[in-house]
Amino acid sequence: MLDETTTTAPLPPVRHWPALDLFGVDFDPVLAELMREGPVSRIKLPNGEGWAWLVTRYDDVRAVTNDPRFSRKLVVENDVTRLAPHFIPVDGAVGFEDPPDHTRLRRAVAPAFTTRGVERLRDRARQLLEELVDEVLTDGPPADFTERLLGPFPLAVVCELMGVPAIDRPRMHEWTNLILSSAHGVERSQRAKEDMCAYFADLLSQPRDGDGGDGTDEESVIGLLGTAVANGEITPSEAVGLALLIQIGGEAVTNNCGNMLFILLTRPELMARLRAEPAVRPRAIDELLRYIPHRSAVGLSRIALEDVTVAGVRIRAGEPVYVSYLAANRDPDVFPHPETLDFDRSPNPHVAFGYGPHFCVGAMLARMESELLVDAFADRFPGLRLAVPVHAVPFRRGALIRGPQSLPVTW
Repeated sequence: MLDETTTTAPLPPVRHWPALDLFGVDFDPVLAELMREGPVSRIKLPNGEGWAWLVTRYDDVRAVTNDPRFSRKLVVENDVTRLAPHFIPVDGAVGFEDPPDHTRLRRAVAPAFTTRGVERLRDRARQLLEELVDEVLTDGPPADFTERLLGPFPLAVVCELMGVPAIDRPRMHEWTNLILSSAHGVERSQRAKEDMCAYFADLLSQPRDGDGGDGTDEESVIGLLGTAVANGEITPSEAVGLALLIQIGGEAVTNNCGNMLFILLTRPELMARLRAEPAVRPRAIDELLRYIPHRSAVGLSRIALEDVTVAGVRIRAGEPVYVSYLAANRDPDVFPHPETLDFDRSPNPHVAFGYGPHFCVGAMLARMESELLVDAFADRFPGLRLAVPVHAVPFRRGALIRGPQSLPVTW
């Protein structure tokens, strides 16, 4: 927790945290070591300059992420040590704004992500998934579920939400993969980002006819952004930045649900329970979200606007700070036996979708997609199992968001 008691102990050593391509849902051994060293440590990541603080304890993570004395906006002006080689935020990147601009930008798209907005999509999302599953069942085993379900389904849903025409969805998928991976080089990632921005700028500039696919265009993200621009609430470049962020974030479901299915396939007793007790599925999804290390290293940093004490450590004005949601979700003071996957865990106040003002705007959408996919895995494929040995399942390399590159299964 944030407090006024400051230790006079010497600074902890700076630990180098390399970019590790880990297998499956293995927990990062460097992060585990940092957690053991104390609630606040210092790290140096593969790119950027200098070092940064790392906060790992649950209460401290929630306190820092909810404290206006830590700024995201300042990160844009500083070459903070980071995982990704490329760091080129676009105008309107809500992740790098502080209130009140952050609040203004999120307000522009908020209606699409309310309970009503997400539920409006549920029937259409279920229909899209059923069509994909029917095709897989018709073709028969074996199948690569990343290619056939885990990739196309979240892409189709986020494009429905955005108002992106079906014909343009393959391009969206390719651009997103390039932006989220360092494996193809900085230049290709930057070019993909520029191409996606140009696409959304063009889409936002087109006259809307009131029909954006599922529901009216005004209810799609593009429709909401167009209205906000027309009303002078956000600028055109901010609208493009928001569209980019939401489109990319929507495909994180591919990797996270891929990790969920990998666990269920490698721990068949858990899958058997989901089949036998459908009522446990929502709780199981929460526990899988808590347990799965869905990203590599840490996400976005913040910079202290003034001296702040965290867990007895004085963080000086101008110093960068990272929080680890993965570590917070393994805090034994909050989650007894954190290394155990427990579908009966209750309460389960995980922070898999973040915390504070930057809590994931698409959390309810991601949950809805996860629920539909888990239902499909459990109910439509009764004999589902891996088609290759466990360690032959390839996982993405050089990716910011972890997940299986392919998931060969049979049934």
